[in-house]
Amino acid sequence: MAKKNAKKNIKNKYDSNVNKYQHTQKMVTSETCIVCKTQCARGLEYIERMSKPGALGKGVPCHLTKGRGHK
Repeated sequence: MAKKNAKKNIKNKYDSNVNKYQHTQKMVTSETCIVCKTQCARGLEYIERMSKPGALGKGVPCHLTKGRGHK
């Protein structure tokens, strides 16, 4: 017997207006935050953490680099 294709109605969690720009911010390193003209509080905290010897970081999302949401 042939199986019927079961279509599931999966609602995309990224479509809501609240999460519109959540995943479009670029991750920037401390070097980028240092040369930024408009330094934000998040970037300044990240610079301070990365200035300590032995600190490891993966970057911080920059609100200045957010783009348009996906349609």
